[in-house]
Order: sequence, then structure tokens, then C-alpha cells
Amino acid sequence: MINEEIRAREVRLVGAEGEQIGIKPIREALQMAADLNLDLVNMAPQAKPPVCRIMDYGKFRYEQQKKDKEARKNQKIVELKEVRFSANIEEHDYQTKLRNVVKFLEAGDKVKCSVRFRGREITHASLGQRVLERVRNEVAELSVVDRQPKLEGRSMIMILGPKNQ
Repeated sequence: MINEEIRAREVRLVGAEGEQIGIKPIREALQMAADLNLDLVNMAPQAKPPVCRIMDYGKFRYEQQKKDKEARKNQKIVELKEVRFSANIEEHDYQTKLRNVVKFLEAGDKVKCSVRFRGREITHASLGQRVLERVRNEVAELSVVDRQPKLEGRSMIMILGPKNQ
């Protein structure tokens, strides 16, 4: 809340340079801010009495938006990539998919490894378990297991996360 939006009778006032001015009636605080061509901004509305500061609110908002934009630019968004295996996968296909898992982990993304069971393959869930354990063992130095292999419907799913460098 700024200027006339503040509804308290008296406020604890902080000056433009950050100095404590003290407890003042709202009218006097608004007049002091107007004399300096600045705004009266409510910084802590829950305090008794509310803490208000004399500042250039437009400049404050601009600086805040710049900080937020910089923080968003510097953060890394971790994506979840999926690699599907089958219970009776051939060696060459397995190696190709394993290279993709390694590439995703090195890029800093999480990898969802899933084994899809078709038809009667679901009766041999241990084959899918073996495939996922083999993947986990081969990328153990690059990853940590976020979720152990678990059967969900007709798929067995394991999630690997990258190790922090």
C-alpha cells in the first residue's frame, strides 16, 4: 500500500536514507513524503504501528523487477526426460537407449526410465526389473535414484536424477 491507501492513524516512519524518524500521525507522514516528492510505502502492515518508508516507489518497483528477471535468468529448469525400454530388449537397442540416458543426465535433466509390458509380458515383471537394475548400475557414477523401480499398471518406472557436481 502506498500514500492514501494506508489506513492506519499513526505509523512508524523510516526516512528516505533509512534513518528512523519515529512514530508520526499519517497526515504528517504523508506531508513529509510529499515535501520530498517521494511516496509513503507501507513496508510492514502487520506491525503495531505499521512501518512505513519514504521512497520513490516507481524506482523501487523497477529495481525489484530487474532483480526478479536476473534471478529467473540464472536458474536452471530441470526437465524430466523419458526413455522407454522393453522387457526383452536386444543389446544394440539397449546400448542406444543407455547413451540417451547418459546424455540427459550429463545435461542436468532427470530421466524417467520405463519398461512397457505388452500382452503376456506382464507375467514376467522380473525381466523388466532386471533391465532397470542394469541401467541403474551402468549410470551409477552419473546419477542418484530418485524413485526405485515400481510397477504401475502395465509399466515399470524408475526415476534417475543427476548427481550434483
